[in-house]
Amino acid sequence: MHFAFPQLPVAIAVGGLTTFVLVLLFSRPLVRLRKAARELAGGNLSARVEEAPSGPLRPNSDEFQGLVHDFNHMAERLESLVGAQKLLLRDVSHELRSPLARLSVALELAHEDAAPELGKHLSRIEREAERLNQLVGQLLTLSSMEARENTTGFKPISLNEICEQILPDAEYEAQRRPCTVVLAQDSDCTIRGDWELLYRAIENVIRNALRYTYPNTVVTIRITEMSVEAKRFAKIEVDDCGPGILDAELEHIFRPFYRVDQARSSSTGGFGVGLAITERAVRLHGGTLRATNRLEGGTCIQMIFPTNCQAMKPPTIGTL
Repeated sequence: MHFAFPQLPVAIAVGGLTTFVLVLLFSRPLVRLRKAARELAGGNLSARVEEAPSGPLRPNSDEFQGLVHDFNHMAERLESLVGAQKLLLRDVSHELRSPLARLSVALELAHEDAAPELGKHLSRIEREAERLNQLVGQLLTLSSMEARENTTGFKPISLNEICEQILPDAEYEAQRRPCTVVLAQDSDCTIRGDWELLYRAIENVIRNALRYTYPNTVVTIRITEMSVEAKRFAKIEVDDCGPGILDAELEHIFRPFYRVDQARSSSTGGFGVGLAITERAVRLHGGTLRATNRLEGGTCIQMIFPTNCQAMKPPTIGTL
């Protein structure tokens, strides 16, 4: 094949190469910016975009660097505001501990000297003070977990043993509903972690299910293993038979103080902090946490951890 203009193939090749280089120079900063934006949206407030040096081969470098600078400034501001909010929450919680302790002592003394007709009113004040004390305790727990990043002290922990130890308390609470608690185990799952954090995380989910399931129904705790791309994971599922949660609200229930309206008001108990503690504990162990609505009705909360699971034969089921 002969070209009328011998220089045409060379010009096309040079033009294509130049276009490729320009597209690469333009797209790389945008890719870095997009990656940092995703990390920031995922909760990594320390995400930043590295500011590349400007040069003659970087068209519109001033515009790109200005955008990068504005993004980093926004991220720093967000990190500062969230950090200040967490610090304020922790400090306020600490400051409330002492007056609450004095209030409890004063109530005990008032019970001794009060007229009989005032007893029920003092008891009500005492209950509300105890609820406030529980809330302060949960806030302090959440604050300490938010600040914790070190996992060097983690040890092998059996998720099966944790669930088995939680069951007696779950049985006691189930009697008040009343409902039944079922533990189904088809795997012996061990992960590296902190016993107290995992215990609290799993217990919060189970207590949440007991609080919202309908009377005379079943709350199921299921321990299984799963494989994803040749990696093995432990999965704990807690199913309730309650009213469920609106799909639009499912992703928000692990935020502190978030409450949904559908049959989940303060009359059912809780402060909206327990699941936030669970989310932080699961994340600290490299796991994931999510909530879904069951087709049969009710909610399923899944906790998934990287682990080493061994199948158990046959599966064991404990009913309370």
